[in-house]
Amino acid sequence: LKKKYYERWVKVVTVTKNQDSTECVHMPKVSIQKQRIRMVQSSCYDSALFVEYEYPVDLTWEIKRDRVILGQKLGEGAFGKIMLAEPIGLEGENNVPVAVKMLKDNHSDDDVKDLVSELEIMKMIERHPNIISLLGCCSNEGPLYVIMEYAAHGNLRNFLHGYRFEESCEQRDKKAISMHRLITFALQIASGMEYLASIKCIHRDLAARNILVAEGYVMKIADFGLARDVQDHEYYRKMTAGKVPIRWMAPESLEDFFFDSRTDVWSFGVLLWEIMTLGAQPYLNVTSWEFQLQYLKQGNRLEKPAQCTDDVYDVMRGCWQVTPTQRPSFGEILQHMKFCLDALNT
Repeated sequence: LKKKYYERWVKVVTVTKNQDSTECVHMPKVSIQKQRIRMVQSSCYDSALFVEYEYPVDLTWEIKRDRVILGQKLGEGAFGKIMLAEPIGLEGENNVPVAVKMLKDNHSDDDVKDLVSELEIMKMIERHPNIISLLGCCSNEGPLYVIMEYAAHGNLRNFLHGYRFEESCEQRDKKAISMHRLITFALQIASGMEYLASIKCIHRDLAARNILVAEGYVMKIADFGLARDVQDHEYYRKMTAGKVPIRWMAPESLEDFFFDSRTDVWSFGVLLWEIMTLGAQPYLNVTSWEFQLQYLKQGNRLEKPAQCTDDVYDVMRGCWQVTPTQRPSFGEILQHMKFCLDALNT
């Protein structure tokens, strides 16, 4: 029988690596090009008709789609949603739930680029106890699935909202949490960030909402959607305060769109403030990046949280030095947090 063909448009996703030798983690550049492809017509249902994007397939990480059974939705972010899933026959993951990050239904091409970029960066990060691990992906003949380890207690910001300080007599319906435990949270995050800094991977969106809490209250740095080489300066100018993490951004990031490990240190200071306030929103009155930049230039900083020790607040203030070189490294922050922990025990 003579084969019948049809043509359709598909958006082909391409990933190229930045070969800058000064970087340990080569930031991926993701592009999308619309192409017309020729397909063999089949008498049976052709799922390819409904595939909008064609992703590059990496056999090292590729998992067959029928081995991942999606369950309930765990959460939703700026460009993606997280689903609970049951893996079938994944080595080392049998009977252990996993999390699957995928695009929302109303996604844009930029959302696709963000998710692909995040996937590519996670491939390059070796396993660390305080960084969420990539387990694999489904990129062939269907929507992109980024399959990660599952953190049972959700993100740190929401997790903290369910607690009160041990010393506090208010909100007795909430569970109590100690300052000792909170400092261990910060110490774990600093450990993960020290590793990322050592491989020159810049996170760019370090905040409590992007830290996941696994079994045993182990902190896991996640959401590498902004951990990429930002070239489009207008991207930041045009976005609203809710879309861009301006409350966590250093002055040089707000003004010059410059990011490095020292700007991540600034963000860590804000994250530490979030921890010490049990998940409060920093800079409540901020409405634009221009306002935030001016506010910081005037020397304003977040005030010391009521339950916070002087030692911990000193770490925050160190992270918020105007001159980046005066900020501590993550290795130094790690030592400072250990000192804060020891001080509680004396």
